[in-house]
Amino acid sequence: MRLILVRHPQPLVAAGVCYGSTDLQVAPAQLARTLAALAPQLPAGLPVYSSPLRRCAELAAGLSAAPLYDARLVEMHFGDWEMRPWDDIPRADVDAWAADLVNYQPGGGESVLRMAARIAAFHADLQRQLGDDGEAIVICHAGAMRLLSACHSGLPAPEMALQAARTPHHIAYGATLILE
Repeated sequence: MRLILVRHPQPLVAAGVCYGSTDLQVAPAQLARTLAALAPQLPAGLPVYSSPLRRCAELAAGLSAAPLYDARLVEMHFGDWEMRPWDDIPRADVDAWAADLVNYQPGGGESVLRMAARIAAFHADLQRQLGDDGEAIVICHAGAMRLLSACHSGLPAPEMALQAARTPHHIAYGATLILE
């Protein structure tokens, strides 16, 4: 199965804010620029799967007449940390997460392991639908992209979570990642 992962455009949120699963909008001009850049690069006719959060869903709707929305692709929920500046989150809480990257629930939200399990379930369902030779475009978030990549390489959920949590990402807004 070949997957083309696409990160959503930059949402309307201040720099340095933890926004995880918060449903944020994208500026219309930013969405238009991202669509104009991506449309010529992406193969036509492939199914498009997307996180239902607006920053992904609007891009998916611009790329496909019938995108398939799947809540399992939503970014990690950071609980009480959502929409707080990272600098305002107590250092002890961030250190507690660093001490247990896989199981800790930032802000009382979702652990990376729980997110990895839902991403693995999405990947397994997609594999059953598409088969070994199928292709799809997946519009999602940096966290989901990192976990999908780890899953696609054959790692089980705990190892997916550990790999994704340990590796800082540098996935630009609107960037693509192809998984063969």
